[in-house]
Amino acid sequence: MTRAFVVHEAGGPGAMKLEDRDVGDPGPGQLRVRNRAIGLNFVDVYQRSGLYKVETPFVPGNEGAGEVTAVGDGVSEFKPGDRVGYIGPIGAYAEERLLPASRAIPLPGSIDFETAAAAMLKGMTAYYLLFETWKLKAGESILWHAAAGGVGLIACQWANALGATVYGTAGSDEKIALARANGCHEVINYRIENFSGRIRDLTGGRGVDVVYDGVGKVTFEPSLDCLRPRGLMVSFGNASGPVSIPDLGILAAKGSLYLTRPTSGAYFATAEELRRAAAALFEAIAAGKIKVTVNQRFALRDAAEAHRALEGRETTGSTLLLP
Repeated sequence: MTRAFVVHEAGGPGAMKLEDRDVGDPGPGQLRVRNRAIGLNFVDVYQRSGLYKVETPFVPGNEGAGEVTAVGDGVSEFKPGDRVGYIGPIGAYAEERLLPASRAIPLPGSIDFETAAAAMLKGMTAYYLLFETWKLKAGESILWHAAAGGVGLIACQWANALGATVYGTAGSDEKIALARANGCHEVINYRIENFSGRIRDLTGGRGVDVVYDGVGKVTFEPSLDCLRPRGLMVSFGNASGPVSIPDLGILAAKGSLYLTRPTSGAYFATAEELRRAAAALFEAIAAGKIKVTVNQRFALRDAAEAHRALEGRETTGSTLLLP
């Protein structure tokens, strides 16, 4: 038996119920993994709340790291005792879980469990946004919203290391200082400043090449005013609510802009894609291009409290749940 959080009906943080569950033996192509650290991400909130539809009941959580305790038939690349990390499928908020071997990523000796659980989903999100959604090059400029968040801190460091000019937004003096220390050349307090006007000033009226926006509703339209003609708007999250565009003509009026709504599922559909991104992330961490910041740790049993802190914008960097 193991303990896991289960969502029987979408709702607030209290919708997650801690229960005893029988994990069972791994089936063909599966691993059983004992979690040592579990990553907290906004997608967990979206799924728990019902914004992203998931069939109930389900165990939330999309990222973790731990030890393999058993392998199913047909699995040859892993054995009990191996250290692995993973992103998806859901089911991470548990002491022990079953996992498709194709979603497991071997951890190099330089990457501990906490670093893996704190960095993989966020860092691999940063990877596909910076290297595949838009192949960022030295000399280009970007605006990253929520630059002091888990994805933001990793992405801004990585973008800086690539030679880009990195602008960020944050909502407090503490978060501004943190973003500046982690790759941002300039950081704008979006609570008290007109960030689109400031970006125009900082870029001499040109605008940035790309805006990366995980905030959503409240930042989307002003972000379009931050882009150069034919620039790219990357909307990859909904922290303030979902985005809707009633008239695509707004993209024409603001400079023939491009818009995309990427997800990790489309970029990491295969084990090869997943492990290529992980290798790039681990290499960047080992080279010192990215420093992973874990600023909050909660016991797994306190997952509801962790969700409240995340939704209340009380967290910076990465947050872990520890079984």
